[in-house]
Amino acid sequence: MIKRASAAPGRAQELWRQSATTLAALIRAGDVSSREVIDAHLVRIEAVNPLLNAVTVMLQTQSREAADAADAFRKKHGKRHLPALHGVPITVKENIDCVGTPTTFGLAANADALPERDAPVIERMRAAGAIPIGRTNMPEMGLRISTSNPFRGLTRNPWNAQLTAGGSSGGEGSAVASGMSPLGIGNDIGGSLRNPAFCCGVAALKPTQGRVPFGSAGDGFLSAQVMLTDGPIARSVSDLRLALEQIHGQHMRDPRSVTVALEGPRVPRRVAMVTSLPGSVVDQSIVASVRAAGEALAAAGYQVEEAIPPEIELINHLWTQFQMSDLNLTAASIRPMLSAEAAMLMDALIAKIDPAVTHAALHQERSRIGRAWLGFFADYPLVLGPVWPSAPFEHDADVASTAGADLMLGMQWFVTPGNLLGIPAVVVPTRPIDSAPMTVQLYADRFRDDLVLEAAGVIESAFGPCTPVDPFVA
Repeated sequence: MIKRASAAPGRAQELWRQSATTLAALIRAGDVSSREVIDAHLVRIEAVNPLLNAVTVMLQTQSREAADAADAFRKKHGKRHLPALHGVPITVKENIDCVGTPTTFGLAANADALPERDAPVIERMRAAGAIPIGRTNMPEMGLRISTSNPFRGLTRNPWNAQLTAGGSSGGEGSAVASGMSPLGIGNDIGGSLRNPAFCCGVAALKPTQGRVPFGSAGDGFLSAQVMLTDGPIARSVSDLRLALEQIHGQHMRDPRSVTVALEGPRVPRRVAMVTSLPGSVVDQSIVASVRAAGEALAAAGYQVEEAIPPEIELINHLWTQFQMSDLNLTAASIRPMLSAEAAMLMDALIAKIDPAVTHAALHQERSRIGRAWLGFFADYPLVLGPVWPSAPFEHDADVASTAGADLMLGMQWFVTPGNLLGIPAVVVPTRPIDSAPMTVQLYADRFRDDLVLEAAGVIESAFGPCTPVDPFVA
């Protein structure tokens, strides 16, 4: 028999159900204390995390001390001087530096890798008043789009315990979807924010490359410099926007970061709706979700037309060459730290390297395709489509054999444009189908994060958030 596990009713339950925006307003108004909010989420973690294993490290003492300090500050100075997220809890993925806890990358070898300072994004979240309450799980070195590792274990999907929670920010997706955290910070080089949002039915923003400073992994390989960005996972679009407002802008530790206005000029409200993908087959339930989102946008005054952006198949090929060529450079050094399954997947992915694609040709083609998408965005400033073409797979299907590499790359068929081209992307839930969450994805031109957030807000208004949920248990 399948049932849902839930916490006891009461005021604490009401608090863990709220968005970060709502919690910040309640704390600012003095309707609740930060300590009450922190305690409510810690209780929720204790209740459901044993079923999901999304939160790997609980920061009870540190977060309660920070909450007490936040409450004392408000009592002394009043609400006028409070930062935007004053006293609000957040969770942080285990590959982002957060002082006081190790940056493990999902590896036992990094169990004692304590950072000397916060990553820029966490530095800014703390400055905005946010309080880290826990670290969240990820696959080894972020190599998978499912979240499991021998060090921390398997993270489960709160909608269906047999299915992946996505990855590599799968701990964040599961924690936010189940009410353990209102807002999580992860990152995305191949859908690592968007994949968990799809699997767990929450919202995620992959910001324009360079808008949010990146600092945890140092300079990294070229593929990371070009395609990797930190960003938020939440249950509402307003929370994504609120988080972006706190973390964007140039930072001295990231020479590629820039400060660009969060709002751009008005553009025609035209949307290219993608219901089929060259080189892939999209499940009909996912097509139906995309069409429903398109209808919601049309009802709000958008002009929605079916169209396909340029060269999706080539984008996937180039993303694979870019990412796997750099992975090949570090494979020998990281292989001893990996499980046999992760090493097998890594080698299968590296085997996808096409020697005919030179590094020079890769960058030339990337630039050419970027120019083609610029032309497409001139006609259609927004692109609406799927995240994955198929439903979430069962745990460890991606490492059951070398065919897992094909499964992984196939699921990312409409995810990779966001990374290769550095453009902003939002994932937002639609209406669940057969007790499974459904989401869609929105793309826009570089630094038009405002356009995807605005359209995502329209879709959210039509369907409403479908989380938090109580996790399924046998």
